[in-house]
Amino acid sequence: MAEHDVALMAHLLRRAGFGASREEIEAKAAQGFTATVEELLNPETQPGMEEDLLMRYQPAYNEPAAIETNVQQWVYYMINNPRQLQEKMALFWHMIFCAGHSKIDSGQEMGRMIAMFRQYGMGNFKELLVKLSTNPGMVYYLDNCESHKTAVNENYGRELLELFSMGVGKDTEFNYSEDDVKACARAFTGWNIAPAYPPFPYGRSAWEFRYDPADHDDNEKTFLGQTGRWNGEDVIDMICRQPATGRFIARHLYNFFVADEVPVPSWRLTPPRDQEALRQMEDEYFRSGYDIRAMLRVLFNSEFFKSEVVRYAKVKSPAEMVVGLMRQVGEHREIKPGIFEVSQEPKYMGMDIMNPPTVEGWHTGREWIDSGTLVERINFASEYLGNTQLPGVKDMVDRLMARSSAPLSPEEFVVGCLDLVGPLEVAPETMQELLAHAQRGGAAKHRTGADKAEFTRRAGEMFQMIAATAEFQFA
Repeated sequence: MAEHDVALMAHLLRRAGFGASREEIEAKAAQGFTATVEELLNPETQPGMEEDLLMRYQPAYNEPAAIETNVQQWVYYMINNPRQLQEKMALFWHMIFCAGHSKIDSGQEMGRMIAMFRQYGMGNFKELLVKLSTNPGMVYYLDNCESHKTAVNENYGRELLELFSMGVGKDTEFNYSEDDVKACARAFTGWNIAPAYPPFPYGRSAWEFRYDPADHDDNEKTFLGQTGRWNGEDVIDMICRQPATGRFIARHLYNFFVADEVPVPSWRLTPPRDQEALRQMEDEYFRSGYDIRAMLRVLFNSEFFKSEVVRYAKVKSPAEMVVGLMRQVGEHREIKPGIFEVSQEPKYMGMDIMNPPTVEGWHTGREWIDSGTLVERINFASEYLGNTQLPGVKDMVDRLMARSSAPLSPEEFVVGCLDLVGPLEVAPETMQELLAHAQRGGAAKHRTGADKAEFTRRAGEMFQMIAATAEFQFA
């Protein structure tokens, strides 16, 4: 098996999913890159979660009310859902179509929103925007339930244009005007929720979307240069036809799946990192009739995605750090206690899942890292990668021993550990420090039982040191 095939497959599984064990990576590499991409893009052909067993052991998941239960369930799904790209796309949209529990105050509504992203996240963008605009949690979060034809609230109309579909501008030009924001908000009057909040005294019931035609402003509106008696669906249709929308989605896909871009507020004035890559995805957006799956197919099969230049060019989000480690080391791949504590870890690393800081969401890339979050990330990764009793770590140690019947030189030992953790390439100065540590232990022998025990200890220690490198923070 060619080494570059393993490295390329590891890259694909990190980006189109949440990573994998070395055994899974090699199995997919043998299957082939193109076949694996198609498998990821067609989750309906893959087995889903065994929810009946999950609900039996976690009864709270049947009607999860608390936000912690919903976060716990979603993290478990990220770790274990065979439909990895479907789960990754749910996270992608959660980080763009931001709504938070701090205002919605219903874990169940947040869970329903994530389920909507999971179901429609790889489909038609126009349909997804309609589903978003009728999602009760979003209607409440951005105050559209407070928007009436006699008293318009502009929050949803503004964020739909600025953060959810077109962006403020592209190529230094503005994409819409204040008058467009007002017209957009008027088009969504009457889009409301039922029942009223909160439904006491018998406990909370699920919200439902309700369209009230009597509360809809049916007068003429001029939006993006077109005049008519527009409703919300009309506005969404016009938004989806804009070149700015194709660019906006393509740039988000590039930022999430390929390489870190500048923060979204800078996009109007800052050129994209790879204009040609965006052009390919924009063309597919319009050619396919706004199909996200088609854009993803172009992205994953492209030379710009496969290029070694973009490997490890993205700082792992806290969700990717935590979930990726669980998948790599083989922890919580079955139903057992402890998933709650794991599900809380992203919060300590700066990503409170289902509760973004604002509707703008999290600033990604290097802004994930500060002195506090870096310590948390290193400690968490070191704890799990250094636990040689975990099945994924034990497999890596066994594979390292199997590389040669002779003792491994310090250089072979370090290179082997980096390969099994990633394959991960590190800077010369990082390699020098790792080698200096390995050289203090001499050649790594594994002939006798005592040798194997010491080899295992040293491998776990080296995995921990790799987890503490700057390079390990990248995906």
